[in-house]
Amino acid sequence: MASPFSGALQLTDLDDFIGPSQDCIKPMKVEKRLGSGVAKIHIEDDGSYFQVSQDGGTRKLEKAKISLDDCLACSGCVTSAETVLITQQSHEELRKILDANKTVAPGQQRLVVISVSPQSRASLAARFQLTPTDTARKLTAFFKKLGAHYVFDTAFSRNFSLLESQREFVQRFRGQADSKQPLPVLTSACPGWICYAEKTHGNAIIPYISTARSPQQVMGSLVKDFFAQQQRVTPDKLFHVTVMPCYDKKLEASRLDFFSQEHQTRDVDCVITTGEVFKLLEEEGVSLSELEPAPLDSLYSSASAQEPTSHRGGGSGGYLEHVFRHAAQELFGIHVDEITYRPLRNKDFQEVTLESEGRVLLHFAIAYGFRNIQNLVQKLKRGRCPYHYVEVMACPAGCLNGGGQLKAPEMPGKELLQQVEKLYDMVRTEAPEDAPGVRELYTHWLHGEGSERAGSLLHTSYHAVEKASSGLSIRW
Repeated sequence: MASPFSGALQLTDLDDFIGPSQDCIKPMKVEKRLGSGVAKIHIEDDGSYFQVSQDGGTRKLEKAKISLDDCLACSGCVTSAETVLITQQSHEELRKILDANKTVAPGQQRLVVISVSPQSRASLAARFQLTPTDTARKLTAFFKKLGAHYVFDTAFSRNFSLLESQREFVQRFRGQADSKQPLPVLTSACPGWICYAEKTHGNAIIPYISTARSPQQVMGSLVKDFFAQQQRVTPDKLFHVTVMPCYDKKLEASRLDFFSQEHQTRDVDCVITTGEVFKLLEEEGVSLSELEPAPLDSLYSSASAQEPTSHRGGGSGGYLEHVFRHAAQELFGIHVDEITYRPLRNKDFQEVTLESEGRVLLHFAIAYGFRNIQNLVQKLKRGRCPYHYVEVMACPAGCLNGGGQLKAPEMPGKELLQQVEKLYDMVRTEAPEDAPGVRELYTHWLHGEGSERAGSLLHTSYHAVEKASSGLSIRW
């Protein structure tokens, strides 16, 4: 079975995903019943378990369900088996909500909002041989045909993620003497990397990780807070779905950090991958290329949404390039236009430097793929990491090559990736601070840059997962 989750989540010798490793445990509530305590277990042909008591009576036993919450709370692996059920994170869950909306009065419906990532859009554009703009418009038409009310682009929320990352780096660089904010800053947009860091390295690595939320989770704040206010509904009346290039995003959306206790709702209720969107199209008997395009929705009323927009700096969000340019200008008064990468061990480990009069002022790097991440972590633990900032992504080649992206059996993976990259790069780019609506939202929604509200809605925290001590985890 091919691995849908990123390599960073393959923490054991099992070659599959969402299934238990030797360390995987989940406490089960067992109801005590009166009786002698002696019973047999009978297994039916379909795999159902029945308890057979001494008097011949039978009782069907419930299967244990392990949710994404359980996986995140466990100190074992996040791996796969048919016996483990991942619930609330699939296109079937979206269908349930859309079907339920059809059976109730309009005033009782949940408002369904779908946020599409630029990486997923590029993958679908490659499959259907469309331009990114046509793909965005036809996807909007498809989701609205299914019953969604609004379809947004997560490139808008990425503006905030990039701006907060820029601001955070400059603050940390200026306060390097403070051991509570050490360098390098490691990016936080990749949940596969975050899950690995929390479970495998804990407090040795967590202090280095950027607290800026990923575009997905910033979109969660925008939809469940700002947009809910605009629509005059409580957050729980909104059902927010994101379309992402990677399965690890399902884990991110399930974090308790992104759950509102007050409204009992998640910032992102459901994550579906690019592949699951394609499955929805197949189930509906629809070809994306044959759909009539629909106007694009805008999250902020005064913002233009005639075409999708993107950012400079590659298919994983452009964190290194945006932070590098901003830091060069803000810290040293140096304007940087073009950035030159220097490959190291491989194309997924490259570095960028800013030099003046023979002195290195800034030293940045990208580290994609589990092997490069391991090398980076080991350098960091030994105190030999020379970088100020590292863009970390669990997938080799970054997000455009995520495990949830579409594959083409008739085309080599490298050739397909090049095609997806070309389509991704076709989209018009703009600086995050210049994007329509961003400044207004900072002022009116967040009450200013660096405000307590901005910190609450645009940043997060991480938690070391204590290793469980289990005899089953011994490697004989």
